[in-house]
Amino acid sequence: MCSDTKLVIVLVAFLAVSCSSSRIMQRIRTGEVRMDISVPDEKPLDDGADKDVKIDSIRSDLSDGPIIMNAIRDSETGEMVATDVINASTVVARFRNVAERAGYVSISFDVTVPSEMSSSYWQLKLRPFMRIQEDTVALEPLYITGEWYRKGQLRGYERYREFLASIITDTTDLVRMGQLEIFLQRHYPETYAMKNDTSLISDPVARNLFGVTQADALRHYSRHMRIYFNERRKARKGQMYERYVKDPIVTEGIRLDTVLTASDGDFIYRYSHTFRSRPGLKKVMVNLMGEMYEEGEFLQSLPFPEELTFYISSLSTLADYAPKYRMIVLERNVYDNTKALIDFAKGSHEIDTSLSDNASELARVAKCIDDVFSRQEYVLDSLIVKASCSPEGSYAHNSRLASARSESIRHYIRDFIPEQWRDSVRTSHVPENWGQLRLLVANDTLLEKPAKEKILQLTDDLRRPDDVERRLSEMPQYRYLREKIYPQLRSVSFDFHLHRAGMQKDTVHTTELDTVYMAGLEAMKNLDYRKAVELLRPYRDYNTALAYMSADYNHSALDVLDGLDDKDAKVCYMKALILSRLDVHEEAMKYFELSLAYDPYLEYRANLDPEMSGLVNKYKLINN
Repeated sequence: MCSDTKLVIVLVAFLAVSCSSSRIMQRIRTGEVRMDISVPDEKPLDDGADKDVKIDSIRSDLSDGPIIMNAIRDSETGEMVATDVINASTVVARFRNVAERAGYVSISFDVTVPSEMSSSYWQLKLRPFMRIQEDTVALEPLYITGEWYRKGQLRGYERYREFLASIITDTTDLVRMGQLEIFLQRHYPETYAMKNDTSLISDPVARNLFGVTQADALRHYSRHMRIYFNERRKARKGQMYERYVKDPIVTEGIRLDTVLTASDGDFIYRYSHTFRSRPGLKKVMVNLMGEMYEEGEFLQSLPFPEELTFYISSLSTLADYAPKYRMIVLERNVYDNTKALIDFAKGSHEIDTSLSDNASELARVAKCIDDVFSRQEYVLDSLIVKASCSPEGSYAHNSRLASARSESIRHYIRDFIPEQWRDSVRTSHVPENWGQLRLLVANDTLLEKPAKEKILQLTDDLRRPDDVERRLSEMPQYRYLREKIYPQLRSVSFDFHLHRAGMQKDTVHTTELDTVYMAGLEAMKNLDYRKAVELLRPYRDYNTALAYMSADYNHSALDVLDGLDDKDAKVCYMKALILSRLDVHEEAMKYFELSLAYDPYLEYRANLDPEMSGLVNKYKLINN
């Protein structure tokens, strides 16, 4: 009779719990009970709370299982703090101003789960997400697990471990070892004698009198049905894992998995997230989706709460994006030149495109000529083709040869020049290029210093160049000169003399857009502050200071601002912001009041910059 009474009590209790759960689920479906997200209050969640907190925690038996506890994340440090389930009256705010600093934005919001959802038999999977411009970004999920739900998960792991333990791993259990040993003792005494010998031996291939090998005997005495069923168990490991572990415990890619052992209050979690900002990002929206599970089975989705909006302020919006110009001086006459190493056969002035690198050198000259004549703003006055020879041979012969080579080059390049400019092409020549020889010798790294000094000394006086060449030929280094230095003296230079079309004066002062400066502003707009600092550093103006501040180089920014006019409202505001960052609050307050005297609107801007909130409150207090 007593047993029957207990059974009735259990059934009544079970029915009561079931009815209660059904009612709660219905209230969740209708939205009467719902999870919520809110912008956190400025003060920490546990202000004024009882510090003598009893921590309710258990540890999973699984080696990779999580620590299960009631916890919140500390708003200052971001660390998890063990706490009781929180009973709190939350002031729900739907938006907040946050700041982009050094290219990153940090947001915080509270996730609140009402006590009615904290059933011991349920697990809630909450998935926050952000809407950033056109993208939806998933954040790390939160799991809130009931005590009995977690015990069910652990029980599933335990059943799976029992299944794994049923798989035979010792192969001797799959053989009738007693009968096999008797057979070996009778027919293979040598093998049987090695029963306790652990040395590795190869399987004998000898047969006994009946033609039976040891391998045959092993197969005969194997427990084939046991092997069959054991292999089936191995093949079903994945299937059995899914059967027993219906909802695996997640240990990676999750922000929190906490087990609630009581449901006498709402659960609040402070969620903090830092992300890379984007150019032009003004706001992000945060919301929460969720699902409810029981015994690993999906029960229902949880209604979305009202989304939060974080308005993002960036120092880059304070930049002065007005175009910046620089003064330049334009000369009417323009000069350009190029040089080619065109090789000729010894004593010849005919052009041979198959010789040395002549083909590539002449192609480069043709491209250079085409580039010059493609620039419509210039008019060609003259193109001087100048060939030079090395000192080998007589000076008179080299002079004639250099002149002939210049003419050959002029004739060759006529086809690359527009017809109206062909008469502007003239020739010149250098019989022996001694000046280039001296320069090459002075910079040569293989010639020793005494040899260099002697060569330079001999070429100081060139009134009789043939005598100088003869004395050089008597030096031990002459072969090196002839093979390495002289070929570089046989060159052809192209000197372009042009003037700007339509320009009458010799010089004109004008302005052009400073592309480097504007690239620095573009980098600031794109939140690439290090590049902005690199490009704007030489200018030392307001935007330079702003780039320094955005990259968190506060002292460098203050140094630049100290050199600017204190009568500029933005300069004063930026000084106040930097000094506030550096905890120089009295000085910061002075510059903040000065900035408001020049531009009262900056008080509204200060509400967007977290470094300025303290100054704003102090300013209002003083004025009130």
